[in-house]
Amino acid sequence: MKIISSTKVSVFVSLLAGGLVLVFCTICILFPIQPGYIILFGVLSIWIIYNLSKVLVNRFLYSKIRMLFKTIHDTQVIDKELGDKVKSTDILAEAEKEVRAWSEQRGSLVAQLKKQEKFRKEFIGNVSHELKTPIFNIQGYILTLLDGGLEDKSINRNYLERTEKSINRMITIVKDLEVISKLESGELKLMHERFNITDLINEVLEMQEMRAHKNGIKLNFIQRVDAPKFVYADKKEIFQVLNNLIVNSIKYGKDKGTTTIEVMSMDNKALIEVRDNGIGIESDNLPRIFERFFRVDKSRARNMGGSGLGLAIVKHIIDAHNQSINVSSTYGEGTSFTFSLDKSK
Repeated sequence: MKIISSTKVSVFVSLLAGGLVLVFCTICILFPIQPGYIILFGVLSIWIIYNLSKVLVNRFLYSKIRMLFKTIHDTQVIDKELGDKVKSTDILAEAEKEVRAWSEQRGSLVAQLKKQEKFRKEFIGNVSHELKTPIFNIQGYILTLLDGGLEDKSINRNYLERTEKSINRMITIVKDLEVISKLESGELKLMHERFNITDLINEVLEMQEMRAHKNGIKLNFIQRVDAPKFVYADKKEIFQVLNNLIVNSIKYGKDKGTTTIEVMSMDNKALIEVRDNGIGIESDNLPRIFERFFRVDKSRARNMGGSGLGLAIVKHIIDAHNQSINVSSTYGEGTSFTFSLDKSK
């Protein structure tokens, strides 16, 4: 479309209006005309001037905002497509609407990018901090052994065992980071199958029995008669979800405390709850509980091992199943995690 300047629009409209007035005056001088015809001619002239002016003004405005539309939609769309988009609307109203929507979208995008940048910096800082501790421990143990401790039977084996413990912690962090990376990128494909959720819970409890006993925690599995027994999900991943939740409950439990697992039914869903009467979580920390490396009690959690990624992995796995997980807690009294799975007959 050829671009029209505002001067050209003004000149054309002025010439058109002047020409019509001149024609009207000439006709009135040469021919006697009834008042009714004069009114009709005036109305017709106004209608012609209005419509031609509207076409020209719209064309002028369109030529000015065509680049604006292309910028907003970030495309080299051809003029015909742009013309079809606005030909049946008020072009100024359409432009205002588009600019407002674009502005809101860009504002939201900027806020999101800032948030992601903040998370990225926190994540890098957390990874660095989590790996720094075992690396420095290993360095200290090795230097001690090299400085003569290797020949001292009273400390050499002890320091080697501590070194192995720190190495295992680093391996756990790296493995958990790899799992989260695969979950976030969609590389980890779920293998859905029908399995007995009761048997899976008993398997996890059996595996964590010694850990619970060591920490003075009693494991309790409530098996209701009407509770669903079979679910449809990725058995391996749900095993990890249950294991992480139970281990987390044991870590933050009180001496002689209890961790209870219960399966309930709600419509076509099975609800699995893992609750304890441990130290609980402060209300300010609840929104962050599924963040990577977030710990309610940092010193206590690190002393008991773990990567700080357990609950983040749990959230990603449940999200990948298109299910939900909820947490409720009262500080000093205990915490409850409840997630859903699809029932299977």
